[in-house]
Amino acid sequence: MLGFRLLGLLLLAISVFPPAESQCSKGCDLALGSYYVWPGSNLTFIANVTNGSVQDIQDQNQISNANSVLSGIRINVPFPCDCLDAGFLAHVFEYAVHSGDTYSTIASKYYANLTTAVFLEGSNSYPATNIPDNGVVNVTVNCSCGNAAVSKEYGLFVTYPLREGETLESVAAASNLTADLLQSYNPGVDFSAGSGLVYIPGRDKNGNYPPLESSSGLSVGVIAGIAVAGVAGALLLGLSVYIGLYRKKKVQDQVLLSATPEDQSFDTAGTPGGTYGNGTGSSGGASSGLAGITVDKSVEFSYEELAKATNDFNIANKIGQGGFGAVYYAELRGEKAAIKKMAMQASREFLAELKVLTRVHHLNLVRLIGYCVEGSLFLVYEYIENGNLSEHLRGSGNEPLPWSTRVQIALDSARGLEYIHEHTVPVYIHRDIKSANILIDKNFHGKVADFGLAKLTEVGVSLPTRLVGTFGYMPPEYAQFGDVSPKVDVFAFGVVLYELISAKEAIVKAGDSMADAKGLVALFDEVLSQQDPREDLSRLVDPRLGDNYPLDSIRKVAQLARACTQENPQLRPSMRLVVVALTTLSSTTEDWDVASFYENQGLVNLMSGR
Repeated sequence: MLGFRLLGLLLLAISVFPPAESQCSKGCDLALGSYYVWPGSNLTFIANVTNGSVQDIQDQNQISNANSVLSGIRINVPFPCDCLDAGFLAHVFEYAVHSGDTYSTIASKYYANLTTAVFLEGSNSYPATNIPDNGVVNVTVNCSCGNAAVSKEYGLFVTYPLREGETLESVAAASNLTADLLQSYNPGVDFSAGSGLVYIPGRDKNGNYPPLESSSGLSVGVIAGIAVAGVAGALLLGLSVYIGLYRKKKVQDQVLLSATPEDQSFDTAGTPGGTYGNGTGSSGGASSGLAGITVDKSVEFSYEELAKATNDFNIANKIGQGGFGAVYYAELRGEKAAIKKMAMQASREFLAELKVLTRVHHLNLVRLIGYCVEGSLFLVYEYIENGNLSEHLRGSGNEPLPWSTRVQIALDSARGLEYIHEHTVPVYIHRDIKSANILIDKNFHGKVADFGLAKLTEVGVSLPTRLVGTFGYMPPEYAQFGDVSPKVDVFAFGVVLYELISAKEAIVKAGDSMADAKGLVALFDEVLSQQDPREDLSRLVDPRLGDNYPLDSIRKVAQLARACTQENPQLRPSMRLVVVALTTLSSTTEDWDVASFYENQGLVNLMSGR
């Protein structure tokens, strides 16, 4: 019965608002939302509801003073544009409900009409008359990555809510673009409707129009009906759900998982990690029966194409080495890429990573381009220019990362983890977060990599599991009992925060014997337990920073790391709260400590990891 209802919605939506193009194949790293600044709002509020940072919004809009933004103007808010499982381009934000909130106020006020109340009600389980205080509402905002059939000159797009009094000509004039171009990107849309969304080519933070990437592989742009008023959103919700159910079944039918016995494998903290996260120790026995595997939203490459791109996997192209194989640089179909070559015995890790990265897309997660299963197992990723965080903290060939850059990398990585913990159903748990698995792009932003050990689980459920990961990053409940929950990643992330402060490894060796080693968590705990830890804390700071760091900021990050590495997992914050804390730290000079921060932000409930 449900299927017929959804099919009816599908047919009705198509008949009323014919789709301009079919389903998306993948998203893009960046889109913009045109946010109307209403009286009483400010950049901190806007950054919080759009899960971003004040600094990013300032940079995008060239705002010099975050405290003097006028109401009644539009600003562009950056966010990743994902190809959702339902088959359309959008990003899902999470909004923490306050007393008295309605779908109407959330959509029209807090999200400045970037979505509609009808769409919110249809995509959330809460009835419109009973949205619980302190609940979380999923806010889906549509976006565009461009359309090569219209123009290849524009690759960044603004999701633009129309307002009363606007026309095609006025919007074109304000955007300094032609009316014909805007209409081409929004076929059939009435710009004078006074409501609904349109998609406008946008400028990057340097004021330029980025071109459409030739390698983007986007077969889909925007469904025209989404750009019209709220009733279209309700119809297209039915379309999205119907397509999503079909696509989910298709993926499940196509991915052939080989059965392999559970094993116990792990790294010591001193094991060299290579670019693109090279996993942990060798895997137990695995079937090699992977021929014929097909996966949605990824390109299947031939062995010949990969061999040609790497000069037969020449040592000169090798850029990393780890427990599961080597990583090679290549240029494939006009795009720089990194190819991880794995033995057939690593099929468990190969399939886990393939499964996650074909479903999960985010600016702060390394992007999977494709795969190959001929002879060996190959995963093809986007190429990340600046290697991994471990190399920058402890390698001899790199300039020391400035403290502000370290905080930004922490925030980026936290956002990536928050996404897999709280924006997917069921959630994913990485299980091997460490500095070697955080990559740094050309702009020194962080991306989480290596999902070979990722595990699916229902929210709030701890499941016995095989012991995998890296010593020094494992929390007590996982190392002792094998219990896995999102708090496993939170603990490991806290260790990474300590690494960013000290540049030390997760296990600090006092001598040649492991018996003389001490964990970084214990080292910082001793200092932070002091009544005034500032003097000893400064001794733990990376000496390569010299005096070029604010000790108060170091102390705040150390406090946050200590909260993340609490022995009791229930006392650790969720990654959502970690993101809010790091966002606040990067955008304010106000003094705070972790305990008062939880209380003052009204986010104590997030400690439970909801």
